[in-house]
Amino acid sequence: MELNFWTYFWVILTFGAYVLIAIRSRAGSTNEFYVAGHDVHPTVNGMATAADWMSAASFLSMAGLIAFMGYDGSVFLLGWTGGYVLLALLLAPFLREFGKFTVPDFVGDRYYSTTARVIAVICALFVSFTYIAGQMKGVGVAFSSFLDVDATIGIIIGMVIVFFYAVLGGMKGITYTQVAQYCVLIFAYTVPAIYISLIITGNPIPQLGFLSDAKNAGVPIMEKLNTAITELGFPEYTARKKSYTDIFFITAALMVGTAGLPHVIIRFFTVKSAQAARMSAGWALLFIAILYTTAPAVASFARLNFVNTVESTNYQAIENEKNTPEWFKTWENNGYLAWVDKNGDGKVQYRNGDLIAAQKKPIFDGDNRGENGERLLKICTDIVSEKCNNINENDNEVYIDNDIIVLANPTIASLPDWVIGLVVAGGLAAALSTAAGLLMVISSAVSHDLCKRTLAPNMSEAREMLVARISAAGAVIAAGLLGIFATSLPFVAQVVAFAFGLAAASLFPVIFLGIFWKRMNKEGAIASMLTGLITTFSYIYYFKFIYVPKAGTKPEEDWWFGISPEGIGFLFMWLALGVGVTVALATKAPPAHIQTLVEDIRVPGKRRPHGPKGV
Repeated sequence: MELNFWTYFWVILTFGAYVLIAIRSRAGSTNEFYVAGHDVHPTVNGMATAADWMSAASFLSMAGLIAFMGYDGSVFLLGWTGGYVLLALLLAPFLREFGKFTVPDFVGDRYYSTTARVIAVICALFVSFTYIAGQMKGVGVAFSSFLDVDATIGIIIGMVIVFFYAVLGGMKGITYTQVAQYCVLIFAYTVPAIYISLIITGNPIPQLGFLSDAKNAGVPIMEKLNTAITELGFPEYTARKKSYTDIFFITAALMVGTAGLPHVIIRFFTVKSAQAARMSAGWALLFIAILYTTAPAVASFARLNFVNTVESTNYQAIENEKNTPEWFKTWENNGYLAWVDKNGDGKVQYRNGDLIAAQKKPIFDGDNRGENGERLLKICTDIVSEKCNNINENDNEVYIDNDIIVLANPTIASLPDWVIGLVVAGGLAAALSTAAGLLMVISSAVSHDLCKRTLAPNMSEAREMLVARISAAGAVIAAGLLGIFATSLPFVAQVVAFAFGLAAASLFPVIFLGIFWKRMNKEGAIASMLTGLITTFSYIYYFKFIYVPKAGTKPEEDWWFGISPEGIGFLFMWLALGVGVTVALATKAPPAHIQTLVEDIRVPGKRRPHGPKGV
């Protein structure tokens, strides 16, 4: 009861604050709706950018992936952090100097083409909707497990809240709401990390605890964790399992994809100048670093706690003994954790080995329960029958969705109820802050780039505001539907990684070449975007939704050059760059005023009479 009180307390308090901020920051013009009036302070914008950037993938899924992937999970830390540095130093100041509303706005004017603008809109929509699917899954995970609400209902509640500050406040409302959300999410992430670091290492600083000796063990945490999981048959936590090729390509795709993400780029349009964009980027890096340096510690502590707790669990006694982990049944009942008693001893066995429906979300057999109360998987209802005689009884008996580990960790560690409730509010803040930024990209792409700049150039500002709000409302509904569908997709961070791959291959080449190569023309841009979008989307879709591995083979054996769908965007980025440059050289050069404009935007503060300054 006390946990429910604290969970509802934190969620209602934070949601109420978001709505109040949105009402008080309501946009009164298209300038405020799209770019918050271009007058956001760099520090404030840095905090809002950090919230926009640290999505459910960062808050919920990244530590879960690192916890169970070990060394291989570091690709997300390296790729996302390095990518932000790339964006901040290479693109953001110049895009702000160009002075437009959106990424398609930049593409349309830089490449003097309505067709290029429309294709950029399509690319932005593909990236944004792919990204937002992951955020909504995170909302569903948090709501369904701690508020005893079905994931679908939880997603609907989250989208209603986003509706208020995205539709009413626009970018102005979203900016100040994201500042509040950053404070919530970073507090919610670090407080339990500090608690658990003290419990396991005696050091209150998680980043240092991660490097310290475990309490009463006299060995470093990493050594203790390696020992604990290798005794269960798992490879060492610090060992590499993926190929160097795939690690490189995933890291690079995440880095380059960051520099092409429309919802992050648009944040740099909200400050006054290119200098202010650089300053806000510096602040954002500082705010992001707090969570990203804490994540490896959270992941390691979580894996250690999970192994120690699950291995001492007698499932038959869960309902009868107070000291057994009730969290196990809570997550199991909501479909994010499963157990099958293969050897019939009534005890949960977590080993390295095959599990029914491994790597996939379990399909449960309705409300039917096994002999020991376990929730049964539909494809193998009779655990001890001949239907399942190919299962080794010493194999793994536990399925866990990586996305729950940050939310479950405080409960596993028996932290106070107010901390557990706070973590739920933090996860929701992370998911909704990024969802709001993505909704602004979708809304502005439809209302400004398609309607105002393409279909109805004589549209009044009042009419454009109306269309922008209607577009935002439509995007909210579409995002909610995607979120409901996303509950059956892979882990949040993997879904988000697909969005990065699409951004890397479709948008990054035309943005990069548009700034640094004045010879790049509209024909090259169109060819480049289409090449990157079609090839990357086709590869991801095939291997995630169509491909079925042959008996006795693994998917990676059929990947091109051993590159996974998460990393393929970097390979196709080079293809898109090559196609764009080749087509540009084979066709007519851009007009002289466009080439002069490209030279001018690389000199911050210089007056540009040759091309569009924007707003």
